[in-house]
Amino acid sequence: MQEVRNRSAPIYKRIRDVTNNQEKHFYTFTNEHHKETYIEQEQGENANDRNDRAIRVAAKWYNEHLKRVAAGSQLQVILITNDRKNKEKAVQEGIPAFTCEEYVKSLTANPELVDRLACLSDEMNEIESGKIIFSEHLPLSKLQQGIKSGSYLQGTFRASRENYLEATVWIHGDKEEEKEILIQGLKHLNRAVHEDIVAVELLPRSQWVAPSSVVLDDEGQNEDDVEKDEERELLLKTAVSEKMLRPTGRVVGIIKRNWRPYCGMLSKSDIKESRRHLFTPADKRIPRIRIETRQASALEGRRIIVAIDGWPRNSRYPNGHFVKNLGDVGEKETETEVLLLEHDVPHQPFSQAVLSFLPRMPWSITEEDMKNREDLRHLCVCSVDPPGCTDIDDALHCRELSNGNLEVGVHIADVSHFIRPGNALDQESARRGTTVYLCEKRIDMVPELLSSNLCSLRSNVDRLAFSCIWEMNHNAEILKTRFTKSVINSKASLTYAEAQMRIDSAAMNDDITTSLRGLNQLAKILKKGRIEKGALTLSSPEIRFHMDSETHDPIDLQTKELRETNSMVEEFMLLANISVAKKIHEEFSEHALLRKHPAPPPSNYDVLVKAAKSKNLQIKTDTAKSLADSLDQAESPDFPYLNTLLRILATRCMMQAVYFCSGMDSDFHHYGLASPIYTHFTSPIRRYADIIVHRLLAVAIGADSTYPELTDKHKLSDICKNLNFRHKMAQYAQRASVAFHTQLFFKSKGIVSEEAYILFVRKNAIVVLIPKYGLEGTVFFEEKDKPKPRLAYDDEIPSLRIEGTVFHVFDKVKVKITLDSSNLQHQKIRMALVEPQIPGINIPPNVPDKDLNGPGGKKRKLDK
Repeated sequence: MQEVRNRSAPIYKRIRDVTNNQEKHFYTFTNEHHKETYIEQEQGENANDRNDRAIRVAAKWYNEHLKRVAAGSQLQVILITNDRKNKEKAVQEGIPAFTCEEYVKSLTANPELVDRLACLSDEMNEIESGKIIFSEHLPLSKLQQGIKSGSYLQGTFRASRENYLEATVWIHGDKEEEKEILIQGLKHLNRAVHEDIVAVELLPRSQWVAPSSVVLDDEGQNEDDVEKDEERELLLKTAVSEKMLRPTGRVVGIIKRNWRPYCGMLSKSDIKESRRHLFTPADKRIPRIRIETRQASALEGRRIIVAIDGWPRNSRYPNGHFVKNLGDVGEKETETEVLLLEHDVPHQPFSQAVLSFLPRMPWSITEEDMKNREDLRHLCVCSVDPPGCTDIDDALHCRELSNGNLEVGVHIADVSHFIRPGNALDQESARRGTTVYLCEKRIDMVPELLSSNLCSLRSNVDRLAFSCIWEMNHNAEILKTRFTKSVINSKASLTYAEAQMRIDSAAMNDDITTSLRGLNQLAKILKKGRIEKGALTLSSPEIRFHMDSETHDPIDLQTKELRETNSMVEEFMLLANISVAKKIHEEFSEHALLRKHPAPPPSNYDVLVKAAKSKNLQIKTDTAKSLADSLDQAESPDFPYLNTLLRILATRCMMQAVYFCSGMDSDFHHYGLASPIYTHFTSPIRRYADIIVHRLLAVAIGADSTYPELTDKHKLSDICKNLNFRHKMAQYAQRASVAFHTQLFFKSKGIVSEEAYILFVRKNAIVVLIPKYGLEGTVFFEEKDKPKPRLAYDDEIPSLRIEGTVFHVFDKVKVKITLDSSNLQHQKIRMALVEPQIPGINIPPNVPDKDLNGPGGKKRKLDK
């Protein structure tokens, strides 16, 4: 156990978890603290040999001990070791010893366990096979010396999705110095895998290359295809101008492997009876993996998980072993599991240790709970959310005060009351970081008892809240702000549509409706003020699926419609977040958890400026205010959708908003909201950042006590790193879920032709948006085995001429949408041009592509 602990903390933790699980019947023998098994290190004996001897002594003693205490029983202690010398010595000393492989193969009742054996590369075989493909990885000591002296650089290896012979390495260093090095060709990639930390050697300038514009998938079945790879490498080396060349290097060693279990499919070997097969990961950045399995026929057409064990120098692919069968490809449960695993979304059921920290039911508010808390149950509070929402984070109220001013309150679920710092429930919530919303599934950050019940601000029940209350005049100017822990009783849980109907209905004048109208009036003024300051109103087409109630397949797909009430809730959430950000930063200038949105570099806007110019419109981008104003003015009476397209394009120019710790950064500004300071306070049920912010605010107003990690800026900074990673992965997982459901929709719908607008023009394709479905896709004009059309691309305008037809950004076209199922693992929506008519390019709107979905359909390769 101690040796494992020294080698790898995460593996040590996993072993501890397994041995502590009583259902597994593991026992740990503390041989180092037992008189008859403790041994001293002998002279000239190294620590490793001493540990091996200690384990042999313990095994021998335990066997003799069992003979004494369990006379007549068949119990026998065996030693499992993959160390050849250790095993030989054990056998000489009369201890039953086996290698892991020998032991697992002896378990004849469970033959499938053999597939799960790690594939160990035998150094001896490596030399005998003679054919060395890759150069040796340098030992860590040499790498560290080289990094220190500057002859090697350390960085993160990022494989390309579009070209398996290319990667970049992001060099670790100061922010200003962040640079990337291009790696091209199998031998230079030298067995590095996506996300590994590697050491690279910069090649001389004469050997620098340019990033390739060719799309290459690894389609080899055979490991002797290295010559083929070398031929394909020549394709990458096209003549380019000097300014296109990038710093280029080669991988000389691996500092840290970041392998994880990978989802994908088995590519069954063509050789009958073969036990060796290639596994193709779903993530195109991961190389194929060679595994041995006896159940290849059963695993064909299934999604499976495989782990990498090693990558010898004489092997074209890494070696690995089968871990788990997830189910049939294309099935909803299987594909959902795949996208959660591939985006590293923690989604296992909550463990007993975590659930043990939940309150006992039936739960009620006690006198103890009311300490440091105001009773606001008399207020006319209500919540407004999307339909079907069960995790209600926030509720609002508005009432007139005796002095004629208005009191407005934002009441947020008091999640930090139930999740106490440092316990298992807190650790698990921090690890998950966010709730993930998929098309038909929600992966909760906190257990359901809290998310949908005790913390959810449902109507007509008492709930604990954290309230932010303002006194405002009728011009929405804030006169006073106060924060308090509270108890509330919501009078109504409304949907956006129900709230809108109340506001609009002249017949309704009850307390709830009056409160909503007051809130709506103030929200309009607040929004106007924000926009005057330069806040951006951007646009992204959000998709909503209508599901069949029995099959749960999508039967209709439409873009979401936004109402005034959406905006009303949003304004007060923004205001609460800004008010809280100011308060916690005043109180804790060094360790407030804040959120910032960096201004994009000017070059990001090129595509937007050029696109607008092609429609004789001017977009100014020097400040957020000038961008917002010029977007407002960019209207075309005969093309009303143009403004939305410009806003969608502007969204693509933006940077990612991130969490950070105030003591570790000097730039707090939130570009999109035009606010000097911002945080997240209003959604603690579904974001861990908000729980930390609640704790900071509670300490600031004296409603709760602090704890060491809360005021440690390095710990907070680490929390922010994890939160930023989890939020990014949640976004990607949500997009993947929408993409999968879109495929299901078009699979059942057959061939569809729709109007579309061009968002981008490329060298050999146009990227279009279909407003009806909020769907984006690429129409390619160069296809394998078809005559190439005459293409002329102009980067300045930007435009693409095909034969005699010119395409500009925002042009209206008509496209045919089909589902390409020729590659089971990567099914995708294909788009083809219907209008305008171009000879040899167009496809009649209702004729299927024979070679796309036919039984002998071959996958077409497309150039980028």
